[in-house]
Amino acid sequence: MVRITEGLIRKRAEHNEGEIFSLEELTLHQQDIERIEFLDKHCRKLKILYLQSNLISRIENLNRLKELEYLNLALNNIEVIENLEGCESLTKLDLTVNFIGDLTSVENLQNLENLRDLYLIGNPCADYEGYREFVIATLPQLKVELHFKLQCIVS
Repeated sequence: MVRITEGLIRKRAEHNEGEIFSLEELTLHQQDIERIEFLDKHCRKLKILYLQSNLISRIENLNRLKELEYLNLALNNIEVIENLEGCESLTKLDLTVNFIGDLTSVENLQNLENLRDLYLIGNPCADYEGYREFVIATLPQLKVELHFKLQCIVS
């Protein structure tokens, strides 16, 4: 299991001269990471976080990232949308191709008033009849301009 450590973050923060406390963007994709940890304590200025293509099964330890605007958790093992209530600046959340089957977990995003884009394609919940309508009714803040756009974002 690869862990998110200070050393790994510093290595990925070379563009920021290794400084992690002021880091605004972090790419940790394709690292075989199983748990989200450490970031909430030392990387609170993150605005963009790429964690796609890992082995993450649970969204956790991100609540203190108040400035996080974009979170990519595509291609992981996530089953439930949870623990993002504190990410009040989140505008874009990519959960493409995970194992999210409980559509009601979308309700955990209701307090994220800035959320505009949610990607759920490739999850079991996207196969439910009426799931698009449920997501739109549950998250009216989502950006839905055209039927085509809706299919791209929510389907």
